[in-house]
Amino acid sequence: MTEGRPAPTGRGPATAPRPFPARRPPRPDRVVPSWVDPVVRQASEAVGGPWGRHAATGRALFWTPLRVCLMFTSVVLALAWLKQAPCAAGDWSGSRQYTHFCYSDAVPLFGLYGLDQGALPYLDVRVEYPVLTGGLMAVAVALSRAYDGAAEAIGVLPDLPAVQSYTAVTCLLLSVCALLVTRATLGLTGRRPWDTALVALSPLLFVHAFTNWDLLAVALTTFGMLAWARSRPVVAGALFGLAIAAKFYPLLLLGVLFALCLRAGRLRQWAVTVGTATLAWAAVNVPVALAAPEEWAWFFVFSRERRANPESIWNMLLQASGGQLFDGPLAEGEVPSVLNTVVAVVMLALAAGVAGLALAAPLRPRLPQLAFLLLAGFLLFNKVWSPQFSLWLLPLAVLARPRWRSLLLWQATEVLVWMLTMLHYLGTANRGVEVEWFFLAVGLRDVALVVLMALVVRDVLRPDDDVVRASWPGVDDPAGGPLDGARDVVALRRSAPHRDPVPSPG
Repeated sequence: MTEGRPAPTGRGPATAPRPFPARRPPRPDRVVPSWVDPVVRQASEAVGGPWGRHAATGRALFWTPLRVCLMFTSVVLALAWLKQAPCAAGDWSGSRQYTHFCYSDAVPLFGLYGLDQGALPYLDVRVEYPVLTGGLMAVAVALSRAYDGAAEAIGVLPDLPAVQSYTAVTCLLLSVCALLVTRATLGLTGRRPWDTALVALSPLLFVHAFTNWDLLAVALTTFGMLAWARSRPVVAGALFGLAIAAKFYPLLLLGVLFALCLRAGRLRQWAVTVGTATLAWAAVNVPVALAAPEEWAWFFVFSRERRANPESIWNMLLQASGGQLFDGPLAEGEVPSVLNTVVAVVMLALAAGVAGLALAAPLRPRLPQLAFLLLAGFLLFNKVWSPQFSLWLLPLAVLARPRWRSLLLWQATEVLVWMLTMLHYLGTANRGVEVEWFFLAVGLRDVALVVLMALVVRDVLRPDDDVVRASWPGVDDPAGGPLDGARDVVALRRSAPHRDPVPSPG
């Protein structure tokens, strides 16, 4: 017998040793967008194609998803400032604010509210915004005056109008809010951190970051959701209360939480959140209401007296009827009571529909899904939909349905609405556009949002097709906090048995 050879067994020739099976690369601990999203996959061809199957994830020492998304946000904000710069000095001759698409409420209200003379919102002048937004204006005035004073003291102050430094400081403060929105959104994405790039690279952020002060409320609301996701109802309530003190729309999220907590039997956590939100809102509002009751109440009076703004469906119906629908022609100061009643009834029906969906869905909907549906419906049927209000939807839309194609198509219509709004205000005598083109853009935007809402409803009714749940088996709702994994207590029908979805390749 030759040494080193196996002895013959009499059962045929000896077989060759089996090779070791090829080792499969370990699955990434996060979703890789270029593997699961066709838009990202196609875009990745510009930098060498999709992420390799054997490439490591989570090994970067500095360029983590958070830092990359913050960099994306900074680039978009820098471009937004370049767009805004032609209007910053307040020189709007030749309708510059419309021809350059750089209109911002901060510039005209600086003089209209007497901020250039040192007036304080509410205490010296009535302001049509909630208290915390007025507070942001006052902070911007104080910082810009301090900057101008310091620059003058050292002799480097150029001959610039005060509104320019005020606008620059306002944009810097709003930029901080935008970066905070990015940070909070990433904390809510779980195994899908790169979904945050949908916020960071948003065309909507580029167009409306500096149009108004809405990013303050968006940042507070998103951090409130993050606190709720981390099962901290007291902190969440405080942040929601401050957000409501900046804009009233976060109040809708408390209604969404009620429906979800009712189904899950978590009403105690909801009550704690609402109680803390009430205290936080009161802590900001009560001192101002006591010091200047009429000026503080002007926001509520103005909201009641306000008519349908140009971008609302009610204005389009009013124009189609020749101005005779609802209240007909109104004198200055008259309340559109019929329109207010119609809007209130429609809103109640919308809230009932969303609540019914929350209780009747096969599985309890995720918090961002339901919040997006209620807020999107609110904007569609409200009598006021200023273009920058769409920023309210941005984090919720990304968390509800993180698909690049549908979100970019919707945001493209938002950009179109802004451009045609500016051109419509420019007037046809100055090469603007007719109102029909403006209404066409608004209609396209509304249709795009309705389609996006329908896709979210489909995901709610068919939870196994929800890309968020599919990419994180075993997790019910990454943003659910106390709701995540809770059993149903109140439901309109028996919950369908849920099978863990097959994990996506990412």
